[in-house]
Amino acid sequence: MNYQWFVAISGLFDWLLLSIALFVISGKLGWKKKWPAWVPGYRIYCLGDSVGLSREGMYCGVMDLLFVIAVVTDYAVKEREALGTLASLVHLVAYVFLFIYRLRIYMQILKLFGLSKKWVILWLVANWLPLMIIGLGSKYQPQRERLMEGDAEGPGADGHAAQGPIPLNVSVPETNEGLSIHLKERVVTDFGKEHRLLKDVAMNIPPKSLVLLLGGSGAGKTTLINAVIGYEQADAKILLNGVDVYEDYDSVKHKIGFVPQKNLIRGNDTVINTVGDAAEMRLPISVSKEKREQIIKEDMDLLGLTSGQDGLVSKKSGGQLRRICIAMELVTDPALFILDEPDSGLDGVISREIFTKLRQIADDGRIVIVITHTPDRVIDLFDKVIVLAKDSDKTGRLAFYGTPQEAKEFFGKQTMEQIVMSVNSKEEGGEGRADELVEKYMALASSQKGGQAS
Repeated sequence: MNYQWFVAISGLFDWLLLSIALFVISGKLGWKKKWPAWVPGYRIYCLGDSVGLSREGMYCGVMDLLFVIAVVTDYAVKEREALGTLASLVHLVAYVFLFIYRLRIYMQILKLFGLSKKWVILWLVANWLPLMIIGLGSKYQPQRERLMEGDAEGPGADGHAAQGPIPLNVSVPETNEGLSIHLKERVVTDFGKEHRLLKDVAMNIPPKSLVLLLGGSGAGKTTLINAVIGYEQADAKILLNGVDVYEDYDSVKHKIGFVPQKNLIRGNDTVINTVGDAAEMRLPISVSKEKREQIIKEDMDLLGLTSGQDGLVSKKSGGQLRRICIAMELVTDPALFILDEPDSGLDGVISREIFTKLRQIADDGRIVIVITHTPDRVIDLFDKVIVLAKDSDKTGRLAFYGTPQEAKEFFGKQTMEQIVMSVNSKEEGGEGRADELVEKYMALASSQKGGQAS
């Protein structure tokens, strides 16, 4: 038997045994179907996904498939030296990456079943062997809570799996009015490591509220906003006037308005045409032309844009540009309106005008949430303050939710800027009290009947 035949047969034998092992252990891993155990590539993805490492499973699955293709190609082109060399190189590269990603997945499997890392030795001998033993052994049972125990590799890296979410330590009763946020966590995977960006955020925000969202760099402000509007879903339940944002996203997305920090508008068109085009694109087709024109007029009047509506957008000042952006989102009559630094680059007088308009928008029955780095000059206009803090594990946490006056009393500070500095790390010029204040708020919220209510 020559070398190529040996490689082909041993590869087929290894594939068969690994497929059997995956078939045997699939039930304990929670697979709904057993047939993926026989599909190259997809089977490894399912293996990784079942222990909360879906990205590693995807990478490993691709490498597994490339490995099979490379083995077949290597044998098929053995008579053509150039192609054979290329196939062998692909074979080697695929094997190296496959080894690395499989090792991560196997370590997570051992953690799931509470087994010693010494089991890796069995995997090095034959990658199917430990899976076969665990699958056949009645004494080996999965313990999902083990995947929630933090990794010892340092802050920001953990062994969390999607099947075992952390409990929400601070909860509030669900409400059918306003915005109800019950966010357990938001986790992302980067280079095989899972990072918890945000956790334990629970609050009810009533209608007609102008809300200030505070927090230093990396505290999770953008992460929270993206989770609330459904752009990047978290392990959370978000209700907008009783409608689940995640489950009924298609129906509720038109009730959410978002104005980013940068002005994303054409400069070579008039103000009225710009707002009119936004209305035509975003309003349902069932809205008549007369009704659409009425909506545009009301929004333009509210934001003080009517007098200059025929002028070019490119000729408008910074404050007027922000109003135009707000008008473009307001045409859909959103129940939830979120703005990222609407006063960026504006002086105090113009900033005051913008926030006065936002106060009016909130008073019309909407919830308006604003991120701004200069809140103290307009703090009297806000109803609520959300303070996020980055704890010692580099995870965004809820450090406070309440009125501006309650926030000052809770933090013992006179300004919102001082409040942010108290939760910022010392490396960022702050006081480094994030952990202390998060725990203080959790204790306060837990002591209140029914949790933190609006």
